[in-house]
Amino acid sequence: MSEAPRASPPAPRIAFPLVITFAIQTLVALAVYCAPVMAPVAGPALGVSPAAVGYYIAASYLGSMVGSAAAGGWVARFGPIRVSQAGLVLACCGLALAASAWPPLVMVGGFVVGLGYGPTTPASSAILVRTPAKNFSLIFSIKQTGVPAGGALAGALVPVLILAVGWQWGAAAIGAACLMLAIAIGAVRARYDHDLDPGAPVSLRSALAPVRLVLADRRLRQLCLTGVVYGGVQITLVTYLVTFLVESFALSLVLAGLVMAVAQVASVIGRVLWGVLADRAMKRRTMLGLLGLGMGISALLALAAGPEWPTWLLLIYASAFGATAVGWNGVFLAEVARLAPEGRASAATGGALFFTFLGVVVTPLLFNAVLALAGSYAIAYSVFAAPALAVGIWMLVRIPQP
Repeated sequence: MSEAPRASPPAPRIAFPLVITFAIQTLVALAVYCAPVMAPVAGPALGVSPAAVGYYIAASYLGSMVGSAAAGGWVARFGPIRVSQAGLVLACCGLALAASAWPPLVMVGGFVVGLGYGPTTPASSAILVRTPAKNFSLIFSIKQTGVPAGGALAGALVPVLILAVGWQWGAAAIGAACLMLAIAIGAVRARYDHDLDPGAPVSLRSALAPVRLVLADRRLRQLCLTGVVYGGVQITLVTYLVTFLVESFALSLVLAGLVMAVAQVASVIGRVLWGVLADRAMKRRTMLGLLGLGMGISALLALAAGPEWPTWLLLIYASAFGATAVGWNGVFLAEVARLAPEGRASAATGGALFFTFLGVVVTPLLFNAVLALAGSYAIAYSVFAAPALAVGIWMLVRIPQP
């Protein structure tokens, strides 16, 4: 039985948890996405190519896979706010390790940041699952705009921090912001961390239970495959866009960061718009199929991009790519929560995100391999357009609508 949203609560009871979960999502996303913006400076300082940031991102999302899969038991035992606090503290610790500038600790720091990032989305789903049915996709999409909002902050803020205090102190400052929010949300823990289960399993073995949960349901399995592919395309945009623009377009770091910020702002707008359309005009799976086509076409168009493009055209292109490749998550998570068994929204979200993060872990490694062979970011982007187009068509044509 699907977990049905409850009767409509008053607007303030919707807005307050939305603000809390949005703030958490934004800061943990900033903790992850600051690395790609720092890459053109931090890479040479560490003695590696800026493209090596893909390995750091892979380590981060490997941590996210573990964190998201284990989140169901932790949320049940300790509550979504306590788990979110732990995630923010882990993000702070990971950035502190990365700021050491010792490559082995930088990689460990990436893993720890991801370990903090992973549980925050399942925790927020446990808070927001009581959203009224008529706004279900919209509320989840608004909350998920915290991810591109964090990316936009990274694009706009990180170059300024680098110029002001250097990339290491910039990483430490972002970590400090995560720590301060972790302390601040402790004030609302009593409101959301109730009906806890002290016996909820939190072992490594129990972390696989959410994965088994989503694999046992045909419709959730289909969404998991979609998450693998879409998550992979999303991370190629977020991880390599700034370096692509600096190296292939000869843009300054500040201007490249601005383009990244514009792409993320477009994805914020897209997430809200796609959520409204999924609630009002079409089924969520149809929306997800169309977004697959959009991100696939955008990735293919990288072949046509070049240094001769005027800035306004580059901004339009980045906006379209961002709105589709980074704009799908809210509709996706709303559908996962809707299909989850009664009382298992957090666990199902964690299980589905395990596969999304799997795509995010594997894709940068494959992207780097294609980049090494082709010597072109545009060609590498176009290669990963194919699976997005295939899944988009599959979602529209072959998946039966529930």
